[in-house]
Amino acid sequence: MEWLSDPSAWAGLATLVVLEIVLGIDNLVFIAILADKLPPEQRDRARLIGLSLALVLRLCLLAAVAHLVRLTTPVLEWGWLSLSWRDIVLLAGGVFLLWKATTELHERLEGVDATGPERREHAAFGVVLVQIVALDAVFSLDSIITAVGMVQHLPVMMAAVVIAMGVMMVASRALTAFVNRHPTVVVLCLSFLLMIGLSLVSEGMGFHLPKGYLYAAIGFSILIEFFNQWRLRNIARHAARLPLRERTARTVLRLLGGQDAGASGGNSAAASADAALKGAFRQEERSMVRGVLSLAERSVLSIMTPRADVDWIDISQDKPSLYRQLQAQPHGLFPVCDRGGLDAVLGVGRAKDLMADLVERGTIDRQRSLQPPLIVPETVSILRLMENLRRSRNHLALVSDEYGTILGLVTPMDVLEAIAGEFPAAGEDLLVQPAGPDHWLADGLVDLHTLARTVRVERLAHSAHDASTLAGLLLETFGELPAPGRATVLHGLRFEVVAVQGRRIARVDVRRAGSADPAAAGAASPPAGT
Repeated sequence: MEWLSDPSAWAGLATLVVLEIVLGIDNLVFIAILADKLPPEQRDRARLIGLSLALVLRLCLLAAVAHLVRLTTPVLEWGWLSLSWRDIVLLAGGVFLLWKATTELHERLEGVDATGPERREHAAFGVVLVQIVALDAVFSLDSIITAVGMVQHLPVMMAAVVIAMGVMMVASRALTAFVNRHPTVVVLCLSFLLMIGLSLVSEGMGFHLPKGYLYAAIGFSILIEFFNQWRLRNIARHAARLPLRERTARTVLRLLGGQDAGASGGNSAAASADAALKGAFRQEERSMVRGVLSLAERSVLSIMTPRADVDWIDISQDKPSLYRQLQAQPHGLFPVCDRGGLDAVLGVGRAKDLMADLVERGTIDRQRSLQPPLIVPETVSILRLMENLRRSRNHLALVSDEYGTILGLVTPMDVLEAIAGEFPAAGEDLLVQPAGPDHWLADGLVDLHTLARTVRVERLAHSAHDASTLAGLLLETFGELPAPGRATVLHGLRFEVVAVQGRRIARVDVRRAGSADPAAAGAASPPAGT
């Protein structure tokens, strides 16, 4: 019993217990498949009895192999090579471990399902029990050879096997779930098998490798894997802070591709997978899916037509003026107001009904042609707005603030444009027009989500605190109404104010910061508020 005072024996025992547990995981998976053929009330009993009988068989095999490795008298000589029974066992065991580890690594790295389809046929208890014992005998070879290759004392080997089997009996379900959650741990232990197999082959050939080197390599690898699991745990913990909806949306958007650089967190493997998936979807499809997923986080202010651009009918005007206005505008619906403007809206009328009133009666019939206006608060979500528009008969809503002031107008077409992009009417220009490679001319009223999709910088959609348009973002950045020619850089894009009309930014030059003209870049003002 002198091994009790040997520190290397205790280190070997601890390492061997861990390896025996991991090497038994595949055994547990197959045993679970066999046990599932039984009725549910017999499965746990079959698993425990089968593992107990398998433990006895494994100890007998371990004693036999341990006896063979003590036979050091040469039985095979060929030139310089002289082999004893011990050398033959070590060589055969080392080759077996190398083959076992290589095939297992191949299956796990290639994603091959080694278990095949799971069967759930009910079978006799005794038949399943015999199958469990026989199956464990086959899977015992790698663990027995591993034990012989790592330690030199038979009691240590048997203790490790008994402890590992006891742990597997108690925590078989938990162990299987842990390995399924941490597949890199299995790959790490299979790499240990490669090292142990190589050590056995070299020792069988007469080249002795100190066990301390093997323990040091295994310990260092476990430390690195611990740091890796710690990192993955922290990543999962930080990701869990985001709402489930946002995490799901980000995952879908990442799979669709087209996110701005850095969205994958610098993970080259994830970037490679994203690039492969990106080719499966057209740009139009990715853009529409992103539009749908972003609806819930957008405000109605980002899709409405602002008050200054709303065309409305002043019912107090004379017939010729009303007739000319209805003919000049391409809209099918109009807010009809009194002299007080949009804040004194009387109702919503169809252009054809208003025109018919002017032709037949010379004035607009409020009772017949006007519908009550649908007024929604500026805080309403777009999804709730869609439901209100679906119930409304006029398909037009006026957006109001908390004081009752009308801020703008929104229609189902605005919601569709938020999903699929702009649908400019005859004579209208796109709010964002391409002006060259990585260069655009944008209207100040373009909403940030539309601009972000066009320039493919998703972070731009969430840049402003309160504003929803490009003009609002630049006003937040500069802190004042900028003069034409003033520029700033945000998220890798250079924004230069081209035109200002009254008290609003009318036109903005947008280009990648790297493609900006050197002279213009030198004149650019430093960004503010970022």
